[in-house]
Amino acid sequence: MDQETGGDPYLPPEREDVRRRLLAERGATHERMNALSRDFEAIVEANALVAVDDEHDPEGASTAFERAHVASLLTQAREHLAALDLAVERLEAGEYGRCERCGKPIPTARLEVRPAATTCVGCAGGSAGLRR
Repeated sequence: MDQETGGDPYLPPEREDVRRRLLAERGATHERMNALSRDFEAIVEANALVAVDDEHDPEGASTAFERAHVASLLTQAREHLAALDLAVERLEAGEYGRCERCGKPIPTARLEVRPAATTCVGCAGGSAGLRR
């Protein structure tokens, strides 16, 4: 299915370039996850110290909010990492960049926003696309 990349205005000319870009983004996402994990651990530790010092600390609520916010960001980063892994898998299988429903090319701009996109905008907008 290498003919998909030759002359197709929607796909980058070289699959290896796409693979490098996806893997670079995966590495950056992994680094972000590590930083968020360290932040989360520091917040939990700070919250535990505050709780020991003063059981009625007004900062406890803000620390809990901060902890929940970092946990949410960490979850989002994990989901993005999984999406990148799926995109690399699809690229290696020759399925990356084409809609799995209609076979039309998925515009590069959509793939940059949603690396694991498996449908074009038209198919994603239909009722079947909303179930995904």
